[in-house]
Amino acid sequence: MRRIQAGSALSAFGLGFTVPYLYVYVAQVRDLGAATAGIVLAVFAMAALVVLPFSGRAIDRRGPVPVLLVASVVAAVGAVAMGFASSVPAAVGAAALLGAGTAVLQPALATMIVWCSTPVGRTRAFAMQFFLQNLGLGVGGLIGGLLVDTTRPGSFILLFSIEAAMFLVLAAIVGTVRMPGSPAFQGARPSEGGKGGLRALLGHKAMVQLCVLGFVLFFACYGQFESGLAAYGTEAAGIQPSTLGIALAANTAVIVAAQFLVLKFVERRKRTRVIAAVGLIWTVAWLIAGYAGLGHGSQAMATAAFVSTYALFGLGEAMLSPTVAPLVADLAPESMVGQYNSAFALVKQLALAVGPAVGGPMGAALHGPYIVTFVLFSLGITFLAVRLGKQLTPEQNQPSLAVKPSLVVAQHLPEKETAAA
Repeated sequence: MRRIQAGSALSAFGLGFTVPYLYVYVAQVRDLGAATAGIVLAVFAMAALVVLPFSGRAIDRRGPVPVLLVASVVAAVGAVAMGFASSVPAAVGAAALLGAGTAVLQPALATMIVWCSTPVGRTRAFAMQFFLQNLGLGVGGLIGGLLVDTTRPGSFILLFSIEAAMFLVLAAIVGTVRMPGSPAFQGARPSEGGKGGLRALLGHKAMVQLCVLGFVLFFACYGQFESGLAAYGTEAAGIQPSTLGIALAANTAVIVAAQFLVLKFVERRKRTRVIAAVGLIWTVAWLIAGYAGLGHGSQAMATAAFVSTYALFGLGEAMLSPTVAPLVADLAPESMVGQYNSAFALVKQLALAVGPAVGGPMGAALHGPYIVTFVLFSLGITFLAVRLGKQLTPEQNQPSLAVKPSLVVAQHLPEKETAAA
């Protein structure tokens, strides 16, 4: 488990070097224009949507380690190609490789964590992964900001080379992991053919409801960070662009500071109640954002309110990390863990693609309707979480209730439900 977590953190560290600067790199450094930069970002997202439906079945048939090794190499090749991309076709091709490779990493890593943990310990394992990934992204972004120079394309070649190296380091670390090999893994081995497929997943009512809930979660939060909320802050609240960096730093700081304090709270409560509480916290966050843009306070008050919005989002994220991903794993039949993780990753990717497209124009021009819309989405999170709780067994909703935690029991229950459906 330590090696898996270390590899996950280092890959996030590598991503932090380039993700904040990809648009600037394509549009300005390579002088390919804003339109090309938009196409590159769209291809990056679309590549993920193309590969994720197939990656889950590959994980269940071959195991997560081989799939992750291939994805790491593909991502590394894409990163190096992006560093040397000086034409539109080269940038688009590199974005496709980079997007496809990085998209597969998360469900593969999530499946490895499932295989290496029990339902009770899984909550803490996913919280640790989220903490380390955010820390890695933050540190990588900070160091990358010190190295980047928009007048020198060579500085970006260095950034993308570091990113590629981190993907290869991830592959090297994970390549040393041998799994399954202990009693905790019994029942988690890939079954022949990974029977089940999309029909079985769609017949699992609780998983379908969780996917709908997941879409709303990612659409109302992550899908707004760098588009709608940023546009709203600068246009409606008069926030300086530099303040956006401070707000994102506040978001990361809250996650890093609160993750393990929140974990103690989460472990003793039902997962759906925790998610419902996140919906209420984010409702308050959006109301504070509304005050920042629509209120009559000073500019300093508006800035403080805007930064507080990002901080409250961070608190909600810290509560979700040990809740949602482990729940996906506990709902999955033992032969479909990879497919369930990939399906949920696909839902997240869809939300991240739709969120900016909807939120960006609204945040820039329709200030009042924008806030009202996302207040309602946040309240919808609470409603959907309460509804989902009715579909879960007590152990799925609160693993600490299990007297004798068992990976097999936790994952066989949904299989029966699927058969009944």
